[in-house]
Amino acid sequence: MIDNWFNSDINDIYTSSNVVVFIDESKEARFLVDSLVKGVKVFETKNEFDELKVKYEIEKGNKNENKYFIYTSVSRGNLKFIREYCETNGCVEIKYLDHYLKKKVAQHLNLNINLPKEELISAAKVSVGKGKTYWMDLSHKGATEIFDLEKELLPFLDNPKNYLKKFDNSTQEIFFKKVNELIDQEYLEKPANTLATEVVKSLLDGLFNNNPHPTLLNIYHNWLDSLSYKKSFQGYLSKYKLSQKSKIFEIHPSHPFQKIDEQWLKVIGENITNEQFISSIIPKINQRIADKSAQNLEITFWSDVKTLLEFDAKDINQLSSFKEVVEFYTRHFYKVDRAIRRLYSSFLHQKNIIEPIQEYYKSLTVVFLDKWFKYIDAYSSNQTGTIQKILDQNEGNIAIIVGDGVSWEFAKDILDAFDMSQYSFEKNIMLAGLPSETEHNMSQLYVDSGLVLGSKKEREEYLVVKNPNKEIAFTDLEKVNESTSVIDCLICSCKDPDKLGESYQQSALKYFLSTAKIYADKINQLLRNGFKSVYLVTDHGYTLTGILENSDKIDVNFSGVVSKSERFIRTKSPQDYNNDLLIEREIEYKEFKYCYFAKRLGPFKSPGVYGFSHGGLSPQETLIPSFKWSNNKIGQDLLNVRITNKSDLLNVTGELFSLKLIGETEGSGLFSMERKVVVLFFSDGKKFNESDILTIEKGKEVKKEYQFNKHSTISVVIVDAITKSQLDKATITQNSARDLGGLL
Repeated sequence: MIDNWFNSDINDIYTSSNVVVFIDESKEARFLVDSLVKGVKVFETKNEFDELKVKYEIEKGNKNENKYFIYTSVSRGNLKFIREYCETNGCVEIKYLDHYLKKKVAQHLNLNINLPKEELISAAKVSVGKGKTYWMDLSHKGATEIFDLEKELLPFLDNPKNYLKKFDNSTQEIFFKKVNELIDQEYLEKPANTLATEVVKSLLDGLFNNNPHPTLLNIYHNWLDSLSYKKSFQGYLSKYKLSQKSKIFEIHPSHPFQKIDEQWLKVIGENITNEQFISSIIPKINQRIADKSAQNLEITFWSDVKTLLEFDAKDINQLSSFKEVVEFYTRHFYKVDRAIRRLYSSFLHQKNIIEPIQEYYKSLTVVFLDKWFKYIDAYSSNQTGTIQKILDQNEGNIAIIVGDGVSWEFAKDILDAFDMSQYSFEKNIMLAGLPSETEHNMSQLYVDSGLVLGSKKEREEYLVVKNPNKEIAFTDLEKVNESTSVIDCLICSCKDPDKLGESYQQSALKYFLSTAKIYADKINQLLRNGFKSVYLVTDHGYTLTGILENSDKIDVNFSGVVSKSERFIRTKSPQDYNNDLLIEREIEYKEFKYCYFAKRLGPFKSPGVYGFSHGGLSPQETLIPSFKWSNNKIGQDLLNVRITNKSDLLNVTGELFSLKLIGETEGSGLFSMERKVVVLFFSDGKKFNESDILTIEKGKEVKKEYQFNKHSTISVVIVDAITKSQLDKATITQNSARDLGGLL
């Protein structure tokens, strides 16, 4: 607040003069100079030579147009060359800073401040940028309010040395004393970094012992919630040494120690079938899930643990048909698969943690798979010709994303990463063809005759020939961007998660979250570009073996011509098999006529790496998503912006080209009068430039000139500056003929 009062005194002089002299005999008010408003030219004088130099600088300039400020600690009576400015223009004099402060507080706030001189001056320095409530608290509560430690400690802990630069030695000492009082230790002169480390240790000790100081706890929450400060906390945390704790559940729910969480998991695993113990621990898990600090530290696996622990397998007993089993999986049981997949991504290499949790998961799947295979005779794939069905149902302007290995539970990650509020959404269940492997099931998606085509190229050519009257194009999903054109049907292929799984097996799980975000972002981009609907279909799901023991592998002795995979076995002739272990299906493929599937998630004993697999008949592999997002036409009354000179842009001579934009709409509302847009520039599908935000008004044409910048062919896309929705696009081609500048 003192900075405002000081500037008010200065501005009173500036109303009638362009030169102000600030005489600071106390030599303690120099910090006020830093609070001057911008645009003032500041000089500082210490002797007669300085004064003469300053007077020359002011007099040679335009004294009537510039504002000048002169700081000096020399008394008015001893000034020589600049004293006339004091007499004719005006000056602010501070002989005793504490007297000046008390006067200002009394004058503006009608308060009496009774603090020792040094504390009062320190309070003034801290008050810069603060409001009147700071001085009111100081008046009522005394020196303890000089520093609001909840606000001041965080920047100090983040960078101790840098933070203290704004304080002189006396103010630093007062600050250090207040900090030592907070952590209940005697003041000793020590480096700032040492004190900061002691403060953090006190904080972490409090969290560990479940008795943190309230002020430190608030600072901790703010620390983890701050994008700019959060990194420094990790540095302190990495150096903190955890001591042994006999009662590991008696710890603050906001604690940052993942090792404690892992100890919790180990104890939970040891008692996972003890219902009484689990019931007693669920409230603590709920606290951990809800805690924002844990979320900021990315300790988020507790919601998955809770899903497993609270899943009620008794509901499975009520299922009495295949339809009910499918519905139960897609509404409820998929959450169990999703939970174990995410727990594998965090703890697969910590056997003592994940093994008992995995065994509990297996016990749940055994119960569900018993019901699934009880009604499996009703299983009938509806995957054949999926893409053709979508084409037949739509007139045009659709995009179809063909995923590879997008299971029902993984599709939920895509939905979670997508903002559903702007679009309508349809969710359907697809039953994959058998065996659920890529070559077979990709053919099922593309080829409505059921023929298996071995390559992606063959499948795409089949679709084009089948639909001669539709404009069909193919691209990789990752290549979709703002320049992607809206056509009858754009088919976007994405090889993940299957490619990730085949390459890295279960180590790929850590990439699944970013893969889901790619799907969500590209779906959103296609809808913004103007596609009426975007479909997501896939070939199959997957299973995860987790920690695999030899006893988990299924060993069968088939005779004759046999092809064995991890999740299915093809044979040329029928085999004797155990009905409790295997299911037989007549499926012709090359020389094979029969296919055998296991009634559990364990793999067949086969060559190769176990981990991420598919091909079997489990719901995890065969119940897959068929999703549809559609534009709701939100914002139809918004101003439409289009390019008016597209034909001229097809053959441009010279380095410059003009882009003409106009806003058109039949609406009359506020939002139909103007629209802010951005022009995006692409070459070979890659963005190389972006314009500033342009404001387009209804009925008014805007002309902007741009350069080719060595690109002979450019695609420009007009997008809404806020929503990034595509409004129009054009291709610009540079004529290779020389620009003769009108000489011909």
